[in-house]
Amino acid sequence: MGRGAVNPDTAKLGVIAGNGRFPFLLIEAARAHGLTVVVTAIREETDPAIDEVARADAGVRVYWMSLGELSRLIETFQREGVTRATMAGQVKHKQIFSSIRPDWRLAKLLLNLRTRNTDMLLGAVAKVLADEGIHLIRSTEYLAPLLARAGVLTRRAPDEAELADAAYGRIVARAIAGYDLGQTVVIAGAACVAVEAMEGTDATIARAGELFRSIEHNVGETTLRRALTVVKVAKPNQDMRFDVPVVGVRTVEAMRAAGATCLAVEAERTLLFGREAIVAAADAAGIAIVAE
Repeated sequence: MGRGAVNPDTAKLGVIAGNGRFPFLLIEAARAHGLTVVVTAIREETDPAIDEVARADAGVRVYWMSLGELSRLIETFQREGVTRATMAGQVKHKQIFSSIRPDWRLAKLLLNLRTRNTDMLLGAVAKVLADEGIHLIRSTEYLAPLLARAGVLTRRAPDEAELADAAYGRIVARAIAGYDLGQTVVIAGAACVAVEAMEGTDATIARAGELFRSIEHNVGETTLRRALTVVKVAKPNQDMRFDVPVVGVRTVEAMRAAGATCLAVEAERTLLFGREAIVAAADAAGIAIVAE
């Protein structure tokens, strides 16, 4: 995509960069739209390689700060003239309970939260930013081509048992996602083997694999089907500004290691980072991927 003219009032985009590839893909897409990108990189999360992006492109500026430095983030964006920003990349929920010291602004925000779940925390951060003239936009604003399209994405389609597990998994996953507990469940033989909490998708899949192997080891023959179906959903009222479901090659690798054979995601609400690589890895492992 070529670079075109942009509105001077929206010519800059702030990126609050978490971990993984998400920030890199978003920066690339925003630059393709002719935007100057101001990145606030989180020391505890962001890949240091983001500095190389800034060195190679004068239209990208990176500022490093701690996860707890909300005031510094706001001051950086204001100094740079940023009025629109987006969150890109995961910040592990467990960081809230880590030894990171919040500044006065974040400490006040945390103390006023009724619950410290993702929706409540990020919603409160978004309000503070808006009050300071910095408006969060959808994290998919420039990444629409990466959203999963409906249908079977792999060479192998799910079989009847996998489709049944996926259907049941969606019911369970949407229920827990509604409580902001996680967005992934692992199912086998219409039984829920693992539910995501703070540990993240890949760790949930690994835990399911270990649990399933222990069942087989201790019981021998089991009535559970010897395959796992991973189901990942968006929240019922998903705020597309943050916490959008993401799948990458590492998810497929985690599934292969755990013995999972099917991945079901939500169409148009799940980002696929490296679609061709994801499908190639899944095909090589005999894993079916379907989006509905």
